Amino acid sequence: MAGQSDSNPSLFSAEEVEFMAEDELIEIVPNMRMEPLNLICGDYGPFFPQMVTQVPLWLAIALKKRGKCAIRPPSWMLIESLTRILESERESQEASQVLPFHYVEISRLLFDHAREDIPDVYMVRSLIEDIRDVRLHKVETSLESFEGARSSAVRIMNLSAMEVNVVRPFVGRALQAFYKHGSPDLIPNPERMSNSNRWQQPADPGQRRPLRKR
Repeated sequence: MAGQSDSNPSLFSAEEVEFMAEDELIEIVPNMRMEPLNLICGDYGPFFPQMVTQVPLWLAIALKKRGKCAIRPPSWMLIESLTRILESERESQEASQVLPFHYVEISRLLFDHAREDIPDVYMVRSLIEDIRDVRLHKVETSLESFEGARSSAVRIMNLSAMEVNVVRPFVGRALQAFYKHGSPDLIPNPERMSNSNRWQQPADPGQRRPLRKR
């Protein structure tokens, strides 16, 4: 798995998280006529000029590169929506606002491949970066409460895929450090957990029927 040899490993690399985001559906406006595409992941089409249809993001990008369509940005990427989300994020000190699980990757792919289809693209990019910074700051603030809490886990609501991937390694190391110095009895013991989960044979299994020889 990518990243496991690094000193600060994550479960997935940024490219792998982005690859998973490419399965998200998005609207396109074709400029050509084409028969339905029967793919392993589903059937998409038929395609008609100026008729909006939904396809996976990877297919939208492939058609866009060939000049076969325009990509319609999702409604949450409108300036009005992003401004409202940013204000809510700044006002709330607890749970983050609900955004698509892959909002970071979707917006990055659209900035890279369909920037001309995004109205006010520079403002949209700035708002998304501000939202991500505010959300990560709230995560860091939440981590400050670990030391005073006797818990072996932490719950942070509504994180996106990329945010989880960034935070996960740090959270694990932080919990280990806190419990090592303050509450070593709370550190999970792999050997003890393995022994407790080991299957044990019942004391009196009863008479077993012998297997018939072939």
